[in-house]
Amino acid sequence: QVQLVESGGGSVQAGGSLRLSCAASEYTYSSNCMEWFRQVPGKEREGVAAIFTGKGSPYTYYGDSVKGRFTISQDNAKNTVYLQMNSLKPEDTAMYYCAADPKTVLPGYCRFNIGRVAFWGQGTQVTVSS
Repeated sequence: QVQLVESGGGSVQAGGSLRLSCAASEYTYSSNCMEWFRQVPGKEREGVAAIFTGKGSPYTYYGDSVKGRFTISQDNAKNTVYLQMNSLKPEDTAMYYCAADPKTVLPGYCRFNIGRVAFWGQGTQVTVSS
């Protein structure tokens, strides 16, 4: 069964850290392009971080608002993608979603193309207080 399950969300004070995990079924993990998005009520879903794995080193891409603070990585042995979030700000408060894009086959195109996402997780809430 196709499945993405996020965990690791919670409440933290500004400046703190959280690590989100996205455990994927083997089928969804076969997608080369795995991404994290976030959404707050009334706003569009925003791309946070993306990772493309294939030949050579993984390709990563970040949204401007999280560059230098967030790091995306993956553990192939565990079929899991991680999002390490440091120096959190109140504006990072959102529901965070893991996504698998099996249609993107080139690393440079693994950049938050929502139209190509085939699988979504259920989301995990992150709340940052000032």
